[in-house]
Amino acid sequence: MATTADIKNGSILLHKNARMKVVEFQHVKPGKGPAFVRTKLKNIKTGKIIDETFNSGVKLEFLRVTSKRFQYLYQDTDSYIFMDNDTFNQIEVSHSLIEDNHYYIKEGDNIEILFDGDEIININLPPKVELKVVETDPGLRGNTATNATKPAKMETGLELQVPLFINEGDILKIDTKSGHYSERLKS
Repeated sequence: MATTADIKNGSILLHKNARMKVVEFQHVKPGKGPAFVRTKLKNIKTGKIIDETFNSGVKLEFLRVTSKRFQYLYQDTDSYIFMDNDTFNQIEVSHSLIEDNHYYIKEGDNIEILFDGDEIININLPPKVELKVVETDPGLRGNTATNATKPAKMETGLELQVPLFINEGDILKIDTKSGHYSERLKS
């Protein structure tokens, strides 16, 4: 058993009979009274985020998770199929676990998958991904002083706002946390 001193961002713990991922935490030592740890925990199964406060030194049950890189192959009717790069075994990851993250995954991409024993509990996306623009209005040069944007559709179906100079066929870097345009790589 570990204590609140072992809490780190990204840690997985068993709390209220559910696997929770620590999204953020803060150790607080008020001038009066005992210290405590304020956390935001994300339920891995449901995706719901809760605020939880623990008294300092409270024992917590951390789960030892393992991660391995898998190559994304294709989408089936009710799951996504990934292949182990070492053994070439295929695994299925449910739609409910992937959620909207499928907009950031292309066939052939390597994705880190987290396991608790043999059970898949989460996927970790890279901070930024490269996607190709498949649909947008024609680009306009010189009209960028106003920070004007236009809608664009990416190769995975993701729709986002991009600067006016972006054209169809451009390769863009997209932030996976916010879903926003980061930079243009190639045109």
